[in-house]
Amino acid sequence: MPGHECYHCKQWVKEGEAHDCWTTTERALTQDLSEDLRDAWERLREAASELGEQRIYASHNSIMFARKTCYAFVRPKRSFLELCIFLGRSVRSTRIRRAVASSKTKVAHIIQVKHRDEVEAPLTDWLDEAYHLQDAPAAKPVTAKPVARRARTRR
Repeated sequence: MPGHECYHCKQWVKEGEAHDCWTTTERALTQDLSEDLRDAWERLREAASELGEQRIYASHNSIMFARKTCYAFVRPKRSFLELCIFLGRSVRSTRIRRAVASSKTKVAHIIQVKHRDEVEAPLTDWLDEAYHLQDAPAAKPVTAKPVARRARTRR
């Protein structure tokens, strides 16, 4: 049977058959989640939907939340949901695993969600802030704080 193996998803594609492994759906990304993670996903989607009009769509291995631009996305993993929220400031919290400057004005905050009960304040407050960030006037560029270097001692 003539065809080829997709270099990306490793699926066998018959000759002449249309194949687009980049197109996916929310259901496809969330169908294998455990019951706790599925409940957490549903609560997270509900909380984001309550913020107002927006697009919620799947893209490759993420589910995006966007108004004019993406303000947050979720990557479903085997044992947690990886939530990324784009804020105009850097937030320090034990809930935030990592914060990385994603542009001149935004900081991406990575959060792991494992249970429905974790989708509450301050996480929902950060989602609300990210959702409304596009309504605010253009922000000043976020500047990274300089990393203090240890002084070298001469021997």
